[in-house]
Amino acid sequence: MQPWPGRSYPLGATFDGTGTNFALFSELAEYVELCLFDEAGDETRVRLEEVDGFVHHGFLLGVGPGQRYGYRVHGPYDPATGARCNPHKLLIDPYAKAIGGELDWDPALFAYDLDRPEERNDDDSAGHVPFSLVVNPFFDWANDRQPRTPYNETVIYEAHVKGLTQTHPDIPESLRGTYAGIAHPAIVAHLKSLGVTAIELLPVHQFITDHYLSEKGLTNYWGYNTIGFFAPHDAYASRPGRQVEEFKGMVRALHEADIEVILDVVYNHTAEGNHLGPTLSMRGIDNCAYYRLVEDDEQHYMDYTGTGNSLNVRSPQTLQLIMDSLRYWVTEMHVDGFRFDLAATLAREFYDVDKLATFFELVQQDPVVSQVKLIAEPWDVGPGGYQVGGFPPQWTEWNGLYRDTVRDFWRGEPATLGEFASRITGSSDLYQDNGRRPYASINFVTAHDGFTLTDLVSYNDKHNEANGEEGRDGADDNRSWNCGVEGPTDDAEVLALRYRQRRNLLATMLLSQGVPMVVHGDELGRTQGGNNNAYCQDNEIAWVDWHLDEDETDLLHFTSSLTAFRHRHPVFRRRRFFQGKPIRKADELRDIAWFTPSGEEMKEQNWDDAFGRSIAVFLNGDAIADRDLRGVRITDDSFLLALNAHHEDIEFTLPDGDYGATWTVVVDTATGAVEQPGGDMFDAGAVLNVSARSLVALQRVMS
Repeated sequence: MQPWPGRSYPLGATFDGTGTNFALFSELAEYVELCLFDEAGDETRVRLEEVDGFVHHGFLLGVGPGQRYGYRVHGPYDPATGARCNPHKLLIDPYAKAIGGELDWDPALFAYDLDRPEERNDDDSAGHVPFSLVVNPFFDWANDRQPRTPYNETVIYEAHVKGLTQTHPDIPESLRGTYAGIAHPAIVAHLKSLGVTAIELLPVHQFITDHYLSEKGLTNYWGYNTIGFFAPHDAYASRPGRQVEEFKGMVRALHEADIEVILDVVYNHTAEGNHLGPTLSMRGIDNCAYYRLVEDDEQHYMDYTGTGNSLNVRSPQTLQLIMDSLRYWVTEMHVDGFRFDLAATLAREFYDVDKLATFFELVQQDPVVSQVKLIAEPWDVGPGGYQVGGFPPQWTEWNGLYRDTVRDFWRGEPATLGEFASRITGSSDLYQDNGRRPYASINFVTAHDGFTLTDLVSYNDKHNEANGEEGRDGADDNRSWNCGVEGPTDDAEVLALRYRQRRNLLATMLLSQGVPMVVHGDELGRTQGGNNNAYCQDNEIAWVDWHLDEDETDLLHFTSSLTAFRHRHPVFRRRRFFQGKPIRKADELRDIAWFTPSGEEMKEQNWDDAFGRSIAVFLNGDAIADRDLRGVRITDDSFLLALNAHHEDIEFTLPDGDYGATWTVVVDTATGAVEQPGGDMFDAGAVLNVSARSLVALQRVMS
């Protein structure tokens, strides 16, 4: 088979209706062989003779969608200098749009003994690694459009494709655990009823289960082990080889419901691991270009991720790979944003984290990527890696300080009032100085990594026995509280307190300034039995249980009602930070005011009070300081939030009549009430009893 010259761009396999263009970058390669496989697994090798700018390319007439292929790269093998080419390794195309087949952990996959490089050609890995697949780029998107929900109106739902759908009784068994399962009307209806505007999917880039887990009979359930940055994970397709089509169908169905799709992406490392890991793709194509190697010891890898390697964001080829991947998912797959795992790693051009790194400059000027939602997990495991508040203005961040502070407040930790006040009003101390808005803060109290909401109030300690690591894995600092009993209990008082604490945490998050993120199943009372690191549990431990008892049904109703309440009231989702003063000359009241339980305005010494477990805040709906798209000034009702994290009831005195003559209770986490008719009414200066460990929201009654 003789290839035509073809083109050096775009990289990857590109079908045009008559044939497929193949293009692979490798500066190290002496030459590259394209390997085509038929249904029986027989291999045909085609040498790519054309090379432009270190891109080896060729066009094959008649080769189309479904064709299985890989590469063999002929070149130097000298690990001491970072070179690891080996034509006996069948390699996955880094730009493959689809990948299929099982990974067989044969010894042929692993790096060879560095003291015996002459053995590098003993084995052939064909048949052990997945194949790259040529895909059909054509798809009927109909009238698909991106919802483009403003950040301040966004409610994010973090979910796992399989975990969310695997046990849902209304989804056909053949669709459970798949993209088609997410697109099923039962899931879409649940998301809509919950008030979700964006679903943030745990990694759907093609990933593998690493050898360590495979030997233990476990799996890389979360998917943070990427091997293909362009390919939707094939195991999430209900029909083999249809993963691209099904993913697009899922996006189209969610967009029809005005729900955005955000992908959790892992551009900080790959599944090839450290110097002893498997050679699957980029290691054997151009190791020095794609990975950060240790200076003066290039057989080893820099590791800012705890996974064995870090991508080389100093390399133009790696930066091109990342940016091409991001653009592909936006333009071809129609996704609406990205959450970047361990994003601080992408800012390490040299050693330190640098928010002015080239990657962020590329994102800033890119006309496609810059226009979607960009969310950073603002830390990695390297020195100085905790960078909450340190990302550029275009970015939002998972606010780890919000999570920690809110957890501490509701479990009764003293002296957190000042920081708590800052966190629930948008964390201006983190985001205001560099021109960002309150919605730069992605507010969460739980995430996939850690306790579920139910476990957060049911366990003091992690219980990760099922992971087989004797409890060494998972975080030890959970800031959780079991409410008096570790794990399951029949104690009615303990259970009542746990139910109230769940409502407290949800209500705080949904009434805070910023963007709330709910984790799938938290609204249903999902438990992992105290496992705070279910990354390897592809089973009932990590799947959402859709069979609800009365208490779980009540929690779902409370969450949905509270989300709807947030959507109705822009005072809880402001676009600008509070100023602590009147917004206009005609205004008599400040946009925000803080009060002690006695009804007196907070003074400096009150913020430092070691007791620090109760506070009230007035939110002025007449002073939102924003306008809608037509230029009309946005106003809302005014509210008073009374928060009591103390273990006893506390009487709150309502502010004087300047703030409001009459108030009505609209949210009470002690009872689970949200805007129920006939709520209790209180006059200015009246005393309101706020139950132990509960939150009450009052709405000003207009005369």
